[in-house]
Amino acid sequence: MPTLPPSLRINPISHTLNATVRVPGSKSLTNRALLIASLANCTTHLTNALFSDDSRYFAKALQTLGFDVQMDEVNHSMTVTGLGGKIPAKKAELFIGNAGTAARFLSAFLTLGDGEYILDGEPRMRERPIGDLVEALAQLGCDIKAMQNAEGGMQNGQICPPIKINASGLKGGKTKIAGDISSQFLSALLMTAPYAQSPIEVELTTDLNSKPYVDMTISIMKDFGVEIERSGYQSFKVSPSNYQLPITSYPIESDASAASYFFAAPAICGGTVKVENISRKSVQGDVAFVDVLKQMGCTVDENDNSILVTRNSSLHGVDVDMRDIPDTAQTLAAVAPFASSPTRIRGIASARVKETDRVHATCVELDRLGVRVEEHEDGMTIHPVEKMRSASIQTYNDHRMAMAFSLIGLRFDGVTIENPACVSKTFPNFFEVLAQLSK
Repeated sequence: MPTLPPSLRINPISHTLNATVRVPGSKSLTNRALLIASLANCTTHLTNALFSDDSRYFAKALQTLGFDVQMDEVNHSMTVTGLGGKIPAKKAELFIGNAGTAARFLSAFLTLGDGEYILDGEPRMRERPIGDLVEALAQLGCDIKAMQNAEGGMQNGQICPPIKINASGLKGGKTKIAGDISSQFLSALLMTAPYAQSPIEVELTTDLNSKPYVDMTISIMKDFGVEIERSGYQSFKVSPSNYQLPITSYPIESDASAASYFFAAPAICGGTVKVENISRKSVQGDVAFVDVLKQMGCTVDENDNSILVTRNSSLHGVDVDMRDIPDTAQTLAAVAPFASSPTRIRGIASARVKETDRVHATCVELDRLGVRVEEHEDGMTIHPVEKMRSASIQTYNDHRMAMAFSLIGLRFDGVTIENPACVSKTFPNFFEVLAQLSK
């Protein structure tokens, strides 16, 4: 993969699209599989695994904790030897960059150990709240505290990394947790729960955002032989059990969030793009982004192992609640200026505590391009634009800002992406795959 420059001018495409692409393995599935495989009583071979900053941070953390994790980047595979709920290291300091998934999952996972663990990350990670998960684990008898003498620790009354976990096993019991900040808090509890000493019951105190991600967690737990009891999205019960994969190989689907950029490309440029190794049967909720494109006037054709999106007519704006697929909201924001009527994006207040405040950042950068946009607490309203102005897009070290705004550059000659290398967080070869659209 070539080294990216500090800024990258996007070359527009003058013709309608007719392309076939494949995107990397799912970040969400790779990280869940890494965690569960390390807990399992077997060796698991993950195929089509994602190799990116986030997954490397996660795998490195597991290696630091004493797990045998073999990485084969050429063949997109990882091999993990699970230890049946045991954590070898008695003491470890783990640095997880700005990998929110790793931070949440490891916070719960480390309570199974016997020793002292510190979890820390980049400056932005030190601003991302984790208090709801810490409080839920405290209700189960876990000793987790913000490190008050460090930058981070507490931000505006919220617990953020770095945190210290004094682990002595997970006892089990009943706990309550909010679901409106991150569904990853609940997923972290559920995946770790089979190795508690007694059943764990989790009750949600709010509505749950990003429900499909919890469904994904439950699905992969089932693949490894553990089922849970649940009452909708209100309560969950997990009894002590063991993960065991019936076969040694576990395939990872291509990333639906990454695919959203290529589903959106024909909506902006016209023509057709086919994305391989993904289908509507995917356990990834973000595949539903194609339904939003349908509402805007695109045609979607589905096969067993691919999805094709086509636009042959004009686009119209939509009013859509994206609380279940917030990672695709920026993708829609890139499409919206080219529609014939305004687009209202709702339900994404939780996106304000992602890699950046994605609601505000998206509005600022659209305005920089000359797009009229109104910022709301839970989203934004984006108006059609006939003419944009050239701009250098600030990406705030957020991979999704870089990828989404690159789409605008496919249609408008004047988009420069600052810090394009930030895509390495989840999609290191994004710009190579984007270039395939022009062929």
